[in-house]
Order: sequence, then structure tokens, then C-alpha cells
Amino acid sequence: MTDHAARLVRQLELELPGAVRLRRHLHAYPYRSGEEGPTLVTLLATLPGVVTPVADTGAVVRVGGPGPAVAVRAELDALSIKEMSGRDWSSVHEGTMHACGHDIHMAALVALARAVHQVGGPAPLVSILQPREESYPSGARDIVEAGLLETEDVRAVIAAHVQPTLPSGTVACTPGAVNASSDEITIIVEGRGGHAAYPHLTQDPVSTLAHVIVAAQTLISRNADPQSTLVLSITTLLAGAAANVIPDSALARGSVRAMTTAGRRGILLRLREVVELVAQAHGCTGRLEVTDGEPVLENSPELCEKSAPILQSLGMHIASDLRSAGSDDFSYYSERLPSLMMFVGVESAAGGLHSANFAPDDDAVTAVAHAMLAGYLAAADATLTDDSQPETGLRHAAYIGTDA
Repeated sequence: MTDHAARLVRQLELELPGAVRLRRHLHAYPYRSGEEGPTLVTLLATLPGVVTPVADTGAVVRVGGPGPAVAVRAELDALSIKEMSGRDWSSVHEGTMHACGHDIHMAALVALARAVHQVGGPAPLVSILQPREESYPSGARDIVEAGLLETEDVRAVIAAHVQPTLPSGTVACTPGAVNASSDEITIIVEGRGGHAAYPHLTQDPVSTLAHVIVAAQTLISRNADPQSTLVLSITTLLAGAAANVIPDSALARGSVRAMTTAGRRGILLRLREVVELVAQAHGCTGRLEVTDGEPVLENSPELCEKSAPILQSLGMHIASDLRSAGSDDFSYYSERLPSLMMFVGVESAAGGLHSANFAPDDDAVTAVAHAMLAGYLAAADATLTDDSQPETGLRHAAYIGTDA
């Protein structure tokens, strides 16, 4: 590690106590997707740099002057969950909770940005304060489509996400596909309803939909390489309102996930054929509606390789490959630029992600901040030219909040 990087590490350590206070404040005052305005105001009060609003309740904040930059993403939104963690700093907003670690991610990014502002860095840092990670429409997609990555001359994008399935002190920086694409599907079967006592006079959409679902479940087992990752889950069924009436239509909803773009396209194409042809075979009509979700999240192999020794120098252990059929809209960034999503181990005794008890210890802020720092340094080394100059003279606001 260079002397300059060592100074950045030391400055980050000085920022961490304030980041812990900030994390607790953010956890106590969560806001759901699309309502993150107060969270953004809180973060902007702590961050130095040049602010550009984006995606309604989001912003990007730049420190380090002009030139090619590295971006680091943190999510602003909370979930519709009633907190049961029992923490002194539990959510004061009934039915809303930071149950996915976004409070930790935000606090860690603030600490990193402030450290880069104080002692400079190998490249300008663009903090992406992103809304709507947990809901559609995606905040990441809006930021990408707004052209801010190009406007800010971003050359790589970094993120770190807490992961309770990994031991504390461990980070996974896995090359290639690490999160699946995710698309929502709706299957609609239309027939001709009638009295349940006279099924021969109807075209029953309920039994037809059942055959469609059974046929759909064989798509992956008989159309995909057994070593590939494809998931088709039907999660909702809607049909009829009376026990003695065959309805005119029936509906199913679910999701399709894939770890490759080709797999994603292929399974949706075959599913559409099954819906239409199986329905036709039963005298009904069927159609598939797809709500496009996140693409496959691909990690840059070079960024993974360069991050690993930095993480180890910071005392982190490198986990074996970690991949998940879960999805994250960070993938919209990885479609455009070299990107790295790291998974950071945190204690899990209090529950997993999206659990009402999920509130990791404050050590998680340090771990995520170290991961973000490693990614930032690796990206600067891998993707940027030498003409980036550190910014000086920007404001340095105080952290809000008090010790809890």
C-alpha cells in the first residue's frame, strides 16, 4: 500500500466514529422507496463536494475536482417491515425499517467521501446516493438513463453490501455474474365461464392455468443446462369468486431469474410459447406479460483481482466465490462500466436480510467502509489515467446525530 493510500486509511479511521452515529440516526429515521427526501437531506448535510440532484430523491456528490472518476453507490431506501430488533436506535417510523443494511452502506460511503476530501485520493470520488433500490422503477436505471455517469466522467462503479451468510471480517469479491437478472411475469388465461355443474359447456381457465404452470415448471429441468442458474417461481394465483362458478379468466404471477443474458432471453421466449400453446390445447387463450427487472450483475474480473490484496491489507479475509439468484439494480451500472459489488460478512445472530430483527453491530460500518475503500483504490489503479488531481478547499460539514 502506498504512503498516500495509508494516509487515506488513517483518515478513514478518524471518520468512522461519526459514521457510526450517522448510521444509528439513519436507522432510527428510515424512509421507503420514493420517499427518501429526508434521508438525502441528512446525507448532504454531512458530505463535502459538488451536488447534482437526480432521480427525484437522489443525488450524486463529487469530491476531487475534474477528470476521470470512480463512483461508489449507496442505497437510500428502507423496507415496509415493522422492526423487532429491540435496538435503542430502532426505527421510530412504524412499519418502516432499514432491514437490508442500507443505513450501513450510506454511513460507510459518507466516511469514505469525507476521508478522500480531507487527504485527497488517486481519483475523484463520485458518491451515488441512489433512491428506489427496493422497488420499481429502479433508481439505478434512472441515474444511468439520466447520463450522469458520462457527465461525471465515471470510469468504474463500486458497491458493497452486507451479507449475514458470510462470517464477520470476510468479504467476497467474486468475478463474473454474482446476482441474477429478475423479471416479474404475469400469466393470463381466458376461457368461457359458467356453472360448475356443467363444465362441458365451459372452457375452464382454472384447470388450463394449472396445466400451464405444471408445463412451465419443466422448462428449466428440460431446456436448461443443469449447471446453469435459472429460477422460475409462481407465487400468486387469482381466479374466481364463488365455489359453484367457473370464471372467465385466471391469472398467475411470479418471477424469472437467470445468471446469463442468454438464459434470461431463452427462458422468457420458451415460457411465452408454453403459455400460448398449452392454453390453446385446452380451448383457451393465454398470454404472458413481462415487467422487465434488473439485468445480470457482472463483476469486473480485473477489479476483483486488484481489490483482494487491498482488502487483505486492511485485515479482511477473502471468501470463496459467492453468487446468488437474488438481484440488485446495481446491475444497471455494471451493464455500462467496469463494476464491482462486494459482499461483506456481518454477524447474523439477530436475523438475515429483510428480517424484522436485522440490525448488525456497528462494526459493520467499518467493514463496509474498508470494502468501499479497497474497491475505490482498485478502480483508480485499474481504470484511470494519471491526470486526475485531488480537490481542495471544499466545505467540511459536521456529522449530525449524537452517540446513542
